[in-house]
Amino acid sequence: MSANTSSRPAPVIAGLLLAAGGGRRLGGRPKALLAHRGRPLVENAVRVLREAGCGPLHVVLGASSAEVRERADLTGCVVVENPDWAEGMGSSLRVGLASLAGAGADAALVSLVDQPGIGAAAVARVLAAYRSPASLAAAAYDGERGHPVLFGADRWADIAETATGDRGARVHLKRHAGELTLVECGDIAEAWDIDTPPDLARLA
Repeated sequence: MSANTSSRPAPVIAGLLLAAGGGRRLGGRPKALLAHRGRPLVENAVRVLREAGCGPLHVVLGASSAEVRERADLTGCVVVENPDWAEGMGSSLRVGLASLAGAGADAALVSLVDQPGIGAAAVARVLAAYRSPASLAAAAYDGERGHPVLFGADRWADIAETATGDRGARVHLKRHAGELTLVECGDIAEAWDIDTPPDLARLA
C-alpha cells in the first residue's frame, strides 16, 4: 500500500518578529511603539504574521521593552527580550532562534517590525516556498532579496553562529546563495523601512 502524501501534517512555521530596535535615527523612539493605524507598529507586524498563517509567534523586544509590553497587545505571542539589542539585528536573531528551541517548528519566518508595507499576502507567498527543514527562501522586490526570510530548522544553528552586529543572517545567505529560493513580492508589497524622520510620513 503506497503512502498517501496528502495525509502528511502541515509544516509548523513559526513567525519570528524582530522588534528590538531603539530607533537611533528616529531620535531614540523605539520602532515597536511607532503609531500605525492608531496602534503600536509591533501589533501590525504580529497581525500580518498571524493572518499569513505563521504559528507559533515569537517576538523579540529590546529597547523600552517594559513600555512595549505595557502598551502593545501581544496576546498569543511568546515575548522574549534581547538585553544586547544595541549590538544590532544579529543578537536579536540569535535570541529569537534560541527561543524557538523546543517549539516543534519546522522553519522560522523572520520579519522586521519596521516594514509595514509588507502585508500578509507577501508573507504567505514566502511561506509557500517551504519544502523541508533545510528550506531557505526570501521575498524579492524587483529581483532584489529582502524580507521576510524563511529559514528551515536545520539551518538555525549555523545562522545563530554567524549572526553578529547588524548583519543578521547575511553570512549564511551569502554562503548558501545557490540554495536560496527568491519569491518575487514586488507586485503585492513594498519593502521600505521606517528608519528616519521623513519615513514616518509613510505610517497611517
